[in-house]
Amino acid sequence: MSAEDPLIACPHCAAMNRVPRARLAEAPACGRCHHPLFTGVPLALGEADFDRHALRSTLPLLVDFWAPWCGPCLQMAPHFQRAAGLLEPAMRLAKVDTEASPGLGNRFGIRSIPTMVLLQGGREIARQSGAMPAEAIVRWAKGQVG
Repeated sequence: MSAEDPLIACPHCAAMNRVPRARLAEAPACGRCHHPLFTGVPLALGEADFDRHALRSTLPLLVDFWAPWCGPCLQMAPHFQRAAGLLEPAMRLAKVDTEASPGLGNRFGIRSIPTMVLLQGGREIARQSGAMPAEAIVRWAKGQVG
């Protein structure tokens, strides 16, 4: 393994795992809890666990900021879930409920929802507002990271 191999936070126990880049597509498991590091569905993140995935993990993190009362958010939810299955393991997808975690919405200056924010190394590299179908989410996200 090298320092350039991605560091990935386990979605189950939050342990940090360094995975050789060549083995990402082989369904890697957590070294601590042995559960899969990728589940094909977006993680639900809140203020308590957001930074572990956004700052400590080195994979790009695509976050859907949404709210349960938002019609377009609910309409986009199955598309975002489908995109997770298509984008993992190249990037992690997560959802942040701005009603349950208003601090994260404020921290990222979320003014309209749904808004997707793509983070890499803890820094925002791209943002897109409005509901999108899965194929457009995938195309947009891949276009941002190269």
